[in-house]
Amino acid sequence: MPTTVVILAAGLGTRLNRPHPKPLTRLRDGRTIMRQQLDHVASAFARPPVVSVVVGFGKDLVMEAAGDEATFVYNERFARTNTAKSLLKALRLSAPGGVLWMNGDVVFVPGLLAELLDHCAEGSFVAVNTERVADEEVKYTLDETGHVAELSKVVVGGLGEAVGINYVAPGDRAVLERQLAAVGDQDYFEKGIEEAIRLDGLRVRAVDISRFGVVEVDFDEDLARANLL
Repeated sequence: MPTTVVILAAGLGTRLNRPHPKPLTRLRDGRTIMRQQLDHVASAFARPPVVSVVVGFGKDLVMEAAGDEATFVYNERFARTNTAKSLLKALRLSAPGGVLWMNGDVVFVPGLLAELLDHCAEGSFVAVNTERVADEEVKYTLDETGHVAELSKVVVGGLGEAVGINYVAPGDRAVLERQLAAVGDQDYFEKGIEEAIRLDGLRVRAVDISRFGVVEVDFDEDLARANLL
C-alpha cells in the first residue's frame, strides 16, 4: 500500500481562467475538486496515508482549504516550472515507500482509488482510459511485454489517455527522481516517467480504469463533464 498520497496543486491553471487555484474550483455537489479528492482518499484507505499537497499559486488558499488533513510541500518556482519539478520535490520529501500521486484537477467517482490500490502490489503504474484518445491529452503506447513504452501528448497511435493518477513503487522511486531532476523545468512528470523507461528500463503498467468516471479539468467544457459524474 502507498505510504504517501501526493496531490499536485501548485500550478497557475491559466486555461480554466479562474481567480483561484484550480483545485479549489467548486463542483456541482458543493465540494471543491481538492475536497472531493481528500474525501476519496479518506474512504479508500483502511489506514490513512500521509497526504502531501504540493502548493504554489494561491498556496495560502489551498493550505487553508486542506487544513490539518494534509502536509504541504511548497514549490517556490511554481510560475517557472511544471509538474515534473513539483512531483520531484514531493518525492524527495516523502517518507520511504510507495507513492500514489494525482493531478490536483482530476475529478473522479468513488471506488476508483480502491480499485487502484489493488494494483499497487504489482509495481508502478499509470491509470489510463482506453475509451478516449483526444489529441490534446497525454497518450500512451505499450512495448512487446505489455508495459508502457511512450507517454506524452505527442504520442502517435495512442492506445488511450493517462488520467492523471499514478503510482511509483518503492524500488522505482530513485530512478524516477533522477529522471524528474534531469528533464526541463517546463516538462510534465510524464516526461520523467518516459525517460526512466527509455534510459533505465523502468517497467510501468497501464491500469485500465475506463469503467470509472474520471475527468481532468482543463477547460470549462471539462468542468461541465466532471459535473455529470
